[in-house]
Amino acid sequence: MKLGIALGGGGARGLAHIGVLKSFQNHGIPISQISGTSIGAFVGGLYAVFRDASKVEDFIYDFVGKEDFVELNLDAFDPAPNDKQGYLKTFLNTAYKNLSIFRSWRHQSMLSNEQVEKIFSFYPNDNIEDLAINTGIDFAAVTTDLISGRETILSSGSLRQAVLASSSIPGIFPPIKMLGTLMCDGGVADLVPVYVSRSRGAQLVVAVDVTKSLNEQEDLSNGLKIIDRAQTILSYQLSRERLAGADIVIRPSSTRFSWASVRHMPEIIKSGEDAAEKIIPALKEMMR
Repeated sequence: MKLGIALGGGGARGLAHIGVLKSFQNHGIPISQISGTSIGAFVGGLYAVFRDASKVEDFIYDFVGKEDFVELNLDAFDPAPNDKQGYLKTFLNTAYKNLSIFRSWRHQSMLSNEQVEKIFSFYPNDNIEDLAINTGIDFAAVTTDLISGRETILSSGSLRQAVLASSSIPGIFPPIKMLGTLMCDGGVADLVPVYVSRSRGAQLVVAVDVTKSLNEQEDLSNGLKIIDRAQTILSYQLSRERLAGADIVIRPSSTRFSWASVRHMPEIIKSGEDAAEKIIPALKEMMR
């Protein structure tokens, strides 16, 4: 039975994918195919290289601790639940966030190409087609063609470039020039790439959905927050359609966090592991 896993987009919430992979590995469940969108491509690509969830976890802890990543100050964008900040920190974070948004009005994104290249220079740059030979995992990253609006599946060439294209959040990361067009975050077209895994030969597909929960009470006091809420609703509704094609859906409790909640990584990873443990008996039964 060829098992495929579709790792969805959701920013820092997708760190729960690490916990899911740890659970599968601990139970000896072999993964033959990984399709990833955005953070799902980032984590899935690392697992396709290392085939070891603990190494993926170590790599990402090291990655977010590097100076170039720390300088992004994602805490400024993180209204994480039950997190009280002092007045000064709240003021500084708000000012930083507003300056970043202003930059995206005058440029293609908040971050420059140079910043993104430095951040991603640490990511493995294997050829994707070699991964199936080296680790036995077929990998595909999902991105969105900004010109045609179509979903694009990247399953050959540079792993780093594919993951960068899949992870390029519009307005925050600059679009990636490749294949004669401009690519951005795969979540714009396919938030949980269930059908990509199916199309690449997976007989059984497990989807990991880290779409933000609609149940959380949110501050809707200004236009930007209302736009963000509307985008959350749109993403949630679109992902429901994709998830209908999965055999099993895992929904970690990390969905209550924001896309920028990197500082809550231990709790988010644990939420993925806990959620995966709940479906292990059913998955083993289906794989018989």
